[in-house]
Order: sequence, then C-alpha cells, then structure tokens
Amino acid sequence: MTMSTYLDTNSGALTAAETLREHGHRLIDQMADYLATVDERPVSTAHAPGELARRFAAPLPREGRPADEVWDDVWENVVRDAIHFAHPMYMGHQVAPPLPHAVLADALASLLNQSLAVWEMSPTGTVVEAQVTRWLVSAAGFPATAEGTLVSGGSVANLTGLLAAREARFPGSWTDGVARTPDAERAVLLVSGHSHYSVERTAGLMGLGSEAVVSVPDRGGKMDPAALHDALRTLKREGRIPFAVSATAGSTATGLFDPLDEVADVCAAEGVWMHVDGAHGASFLLSDPHRHLVRGIERADSIAWDPHKMLWMPMSTGAVLVRDGRHLNAAFRQKAPYLFHARPGEDRSWDAGRMTLQCSRRFDALKLWVSLQHYGADHFAGLLETTVRTTQSLHARLAAAPDFEPEHAPESNILCFRHLPARGDDFQAELRRRYNESGAGWITTTVLDDRSVLRVTLMNPHTTNEHLDLLLDGLREVGRGIT
Repeated sequence: MTMSTYLDTNSGALTAAETLREHGHRLIDQMADYLATVDERPVSTAHAPGELARRFAAPLPREGRPADEVWDDVWENVVRDAIHFAHPMYMGHQVAPPLPHAVLADALASLLNQSLAVWEMSPTGTVVEAQVTRWLVSAAGFPATAEGTLVSGGSVANLTGLLAAREARFPGSWTDGVARTPDAERAVLLVSGHSHYSVERTAGLMGLGSEAVVSVPDRGGKMDPAALHDALRTLKREGRIPFAVSATAGSTATGLFDPLDEVADVCAAEGVWMHVDGAHGASFLLSDPHRHLVRGIERADSIAWDPHKMLWMPMSTGAVLVRDGRHLNAAFRQKAPYLFHARPGEDRSWDAGRMTLQCSRRFDALKLWVSLQHYGADHFAGLLETTVRTTQSLHARLAAAPDFEPEHAPESNILCFRHLPARGDDFQAELRRRYNESGAGWITTTVLDDRSVLRVTLMNPHTTNEHLDLLLDGLREVGRGIT
C-alpha cells in the first residue's frame, strides 16, 4: 500500500482520488435527494436514547466491510432517525439548516485538513481566516486596532472575550494566577438576567467562582441600564471590583436584545469593560431594517458572534472580536517556540493559535469566506429578515387565537408562548414531548417568570405561514389527548 492507495474491501486497491470520486458522487446525490424530500420525513425520532444505542452496540470492528454496505447503514440507522434541521417544521433550538455552498466548502476543508493554529501549517487558510475576521470587525464597526479569531462557538467566544477583559483589568492574571493577582479575588462579572449559561461558566473556569457573577435586574426581559448603574455603584461601595459587564444581543430564551447603547453609556461612565454575547444576534448587523437592535454594539470592548446561527453556516463557526487587539493577545500570554513565531521581516505573527484556547483548529473560515463571496452579505440579511417576518406572523396568529397566549412580542426569530387553557406547567411539558415524538414538528421549551412555556426558534427560511398553521393545529390535536 502506498500513500495514494489503500485497500477497500469492496473494490480492491483504489487510489484515494478514485475512492473519493466513486463514493463521493453517490453520497452527494443522496444528500441532494435528502434535501429535496426532507419535508416528507418525520422531523425527529420517537425512539429513546437506549433504543437507538442498541443499533450501534457492536464490538470494535477488526475487519472492514464494503463501503456501500457501511454507507447504507449510515442512511438507515443514522440519518433516518436524526433530527432534520432542514425540515420546515423544525422550530426548536438555534441550529441552522446550512447553506449548500457552505456544506461543500466544509467538505473541502476536511479534505485539505489545514491546522489553523499556525501559519506554516495553513499558509492560505490562516490569511483567509484573517480576512473573514476583518469583514466581521468591519461589520461590527470596530476600529483598526481590533483583532479577532474564529472559535468553536459562543461559549468559547464568551470565555475568550472575558479572559481579555480580566487581563485588561487585572494585568498578570494569566501568568500569576487569580489568587496571586492583587484585587482579582474581589472581581465581579455583571450579566444580563437572560444571559447564556456559558457566561456564568466562564467565571468558574477563570477561578473566580459563580459567586462572582451578579445578575442585573431586567426591564421587560432586557437588562435595565438604571439597575446596572445602581449595581455597579453598590458593588464598588462594598469593595468589589466589577471587571466586566456582559450584555446579551438576542437572548437564548426569548431572542430579546439588551439596550446596548444605554449599557455602553453606563460602562463608559463607570470604566468597566463591556462584553456583548451576540452569538445569536450579532448577525443583525447585516440587516438595515433590524440593525437598530444592536445599536451600541460598536462601543463594546468584545463581542461573541456565531455565524453558525443566523448566517446559516455548518457547525462549528463561532467568532470573538476584541476592540483593542492587545488585550486579546494578552489573554493567552504563552511561549511556544515550536509553534508560534513571526517570520523574518514581519512585526507580528500570523499564528492564530496565540489568540485562542484551541491548537487543533479546522479551516472553518473557508465556508464563511466562500458563502459571503457567493451569496453576498445582503443575501444573509434577506434570510434573516424572512425568519423575523415569519416569527412576527406566528405572534399575530397566537395573539388572535383564543387557545394560545404569546409571552412577549418578538424582536428576532425566537418566540415563547403557552397553549390554553393552562393546566399547569406539566401540561406544557407533556404537550411538547408528545408533539415532538409525533414527528409532525419539533419545538422546545423554557421557563419564564417561573412558568413553563413553549418556545420556537424559526431558523429555516423555508418555513411559511402554512407551516405555522400546521404547528398550531398539531399542538391543538396533541393537547386534546392530554388528560
């Protein structure tokens, strides 16, 4: 066997190119057929985890099988009972049906298998990511001093942005540790009431502890700037040191946006780092009708942004942007001469790994670079605006129906509601479980004001008013069977 050939138990000796061509063409055809008929499938599976696990419980294979046989198993045992995000009746979590050219670019990234931590292992990939980052920096309205990098998602983006905040407020934390850094033990992180759990987790990972996280009271489901101002003043009087405020642009529970401009006013007046968790909502920067929702984000010190949400990229494609790039570089102040180094004549290293936790990093920038060039930013804005209009249409239907109650007016593509007459929280949870298991659609749930509510995120631009009617009729039918 040589570098370019390997034994395939189905076809004998094939070159890697021949194998990819033969089986790749078949797989692409099957994937295309899948997309063309996905709305004929149940949205998800009714099988329990244990039932599914029994399908895959065979011992470690010591000998191979024909590739066609294995791929047939994939379609029968994996794809058939997967959750189908491309289905227009999928209305659950914030996971997108990815754009076709992004899927193809993702496959090419796997073929090239570039390691983006260091330039010499990804000479073109590194500069493509740098350019994609500059596009995001420009869209955010950040200055030329800004730096950023792609990461695995919003959780790592939040952690990275807040590590930069910690280093800016408590220089030396990375090298000396929090316990040995003067005043760091009194550090406080203020968060929105509907902040993502990863923000509080960040405080734990930093060694600050969850007690260092202070939730700011909200006003109508959004951070109250007056309450933020009072909280900052109170904490300072108590001898605590607020090192950052984390606002939310598009909360996971409701899709609402904190008033970023007003929050920025408070942070500027009090000299506190402003981080924005825009994992879901930063993409609204691209939409003229909805850009007002993120007004003030350009004043933030750091931003988390997930293109694998509202830019319809395959997972994982996250990003972190920091207004002053010096703080991002300081957040991971390490020496690794076997990896990171500037080339002769260059004043800075192109090695992206110096700005992130990850060393093994895929060429995730390729799918965003290809897609932005092919579709254009306005196309993404149009998709986003379509999902918002559809969510507004659902809100109107819920408000007009005597047996449903919307919990809030939507600002984005997320909406919470209850099915009436309310028979307690258990009814909403059971309704959701049975509806999802029916395969007719898929929604999720959350808790607002100590009440269980149904929740939808309309991620699929192909979801129409007809599908909304099917959703409500389906919930009604299931609800009638719950005693």
